[in-house]
Amino acid sequence: MRLDSGSTAWMLVSASMVLVMTPGLAFFYGGMTRAKSVLNMIMMSFGAMGVVGVVYVLWGYSASFGPDVAGIVGNPFEHFGLAGLLPGPGDPNGLAQTLYAGVPALVVVAFQATFAIITVALISGSIADRTKFSTWLVFCAVWVSLCYFPLAHMVWGGGLLSAAGPLGSWFTGVAPIDFAGGTVVHIDAGVAGLVLALIVGRRHGYRRDPMRPHNLPLVMLGAALLWFGWFGFNAGSAAGANGSAGLAWMNTTAATCAAMLGWLLVERIRDGHATSLGAASGVVAGLVAITPAAGALSPAGSLALGAVAGGVCAVAIGLKWRLGFDDSLDVVGVHLVGGLVGTIGIGFLASDTGLLFGHGAGQLAVQTVVALAAMAISGGVTTVIGLALRALMGWRVAADHEAEGVDVVVHGEAAYDFAPAAASGLVASLQARTGAGGPRPEMRRIEEVQA
Repeated sequence: MRLDSGSTAWMLVSASMVLVMTPGLAFFYGGMTRAKSVLNMIMMSFGAMGVVGVVYVLWGYSASFGPDVAGIVGNPFEHFGLAGLLPGPGDPNGLAQTLYAGVPALVVVAFQATFAIITVALISGSIADRTKFSTWLVFCAVWVSLCYFPLAHMVWGGGLLSAAGPLGSWFTGVAPIDFAGGTVVHIDAGVAGLVLALIVGRRHGYRRDPMRPHNLPLVMLGAALLWFGWFGFNAGSAAGANGSAGLAWMNTTAATCAAMLGWLLVERIRDGHATSLGAASGVVAGLVAITPAAGALSPAGSLALGAVAGGVCAVAIGLKWRLGFDDSLDVVGVHLVGGLVGTIGIGFLASDTGLLFGHGAGQLAVQTVVALAAMAISGGVTTVIGLALRALMGWRVAADHEAEGVDVVVHGEAAYDFAPAAASGLVASLQARTGAGGPRPEMRRIEEVQA
């Protein structure tokens, strides 16, 4: 096999773009929280980068794409520590074990690692403002190993939910389509976010106290970085600098623009205003929806998918108020619902196999089965992990620590240096936490300023 330098360069650039998405997500989520917990929110994304980056090198890639074990997971020991994937005397470019023609195996590992990282980071938005950082880090390692890696293998690695699995033979002439992660990334993370929101419980003061985003420009910056990085996410999944990458790029743009407008239209009709937060959220909803479909739709079909996703997700984020769960930053409404719209929407809009293009309901059926299977797997595994960690470590910071702010209590820092009175209150709080004890009215003053 010969090295394809053009495709290799594109995959390296794409991997770097996807890696930037996680800091972008940190800003997006951080701006949506209250000022007293923005650093903790950002640290949850950076913590996911650290933990998953280590785990992926050790056994993550092997568990995702190693030799199949019962159609559920790859053998985690086959390439433990990336053994067998490094360039050597007989294979100077490291092409012997690659998944993509002409692209070195380590480049593929780098690309796939960034997907695992951001999938875990996405979950953090559902439990903002109230979570122990230590429990979160342990969850990152356990969940990515027991939920993400098996699902990635089942969908992309030749397992039960792939074209090579039973679905490929049950439905004549069609196979499951997940171009860049509708099931593996977004449905997976969205269901996990819902489960954790229920297990961890509501923030104190939920539905009573104002919990508005504290920095909307930061949200917009995060959305812009996500949009930029998503071209690596989707167009990079074409595995080369080719026409498929160009189609994925164009479809990503079309769907995202339409979704933003769809979200803003719903806001304008429902609330009387088209907001910057709505525009940023619509962008992400469109990116989520087109992720599984980027290689299967036409640009016109992508416009339709994006418009539907933006409108549906704008409505879906209100479900938490009706159902009473505290999904702090709308992981369920955007990623679960958007992932379902994109995954199932393929069955209607796929150019070659979609129902609306006269190709029957086979693709729609297989997409629905895969989506439901991903929901069941993520829901079941996350429930076990979440309950186990609640019993062993606990998920919640103490109630008074949550009121003070997770930034000061957990990290010993504040994101902003406000007025001198607030700054002196922060100092007093830090001193009190090192032994002075007693009531801390200074922290109430900081909370009032930061709110």
